[in-house]
Amino acid sequence: MADDIRRNMPLFPIGIVMKLTGLSARQIRYYEQHELVKPARTKGNQRLFSLNDIDRLLEIKSLIEQGVNIAGIKKMLAMKEAGKPSPEAATEPKAEPKRKELTEKELHELLKQQVLLHRPGQAATLIQGELSRFFH
Repeated sequence: MADDIRRNMPLFPIGIVMKLTGLSARQIRYYEQHELVKPARTKGNQRLFSLNDIDRLLEIKSLIEQGVNIAGIKKMLAMKEAGKPSPEAATEPKAEPKRKELTEKELHELLKQQVLLHRPGQAATLIQGELSRFFH
């Protein structure tokens, strides 16, 4: 399966997205209302977010923290989608060199190691708790 297909797959309910992004459900719904993010819906009308949606929400959160308003964010995201460099791109440092792509097997092993780092008597981290259901 191609990486772009995986990243666009709607998998995460709003509760998980809240934990991953640090945003409240109200904030996420507000950004959806302003068409900054467009999650998929189940037959029961539950929102499901993709990895790309989560990245977009984190980008929105960062811009809000920098003092950009919703109208500014809309313009920046529209310019980004149109392929034009955004005004902030001129002030951003050069991007890191592209990282090596992991195979599915390498990714699986990396995630498994995260779960195995948990020691009895210690509180599990959020990522360990979320991943543990896939490896036990």
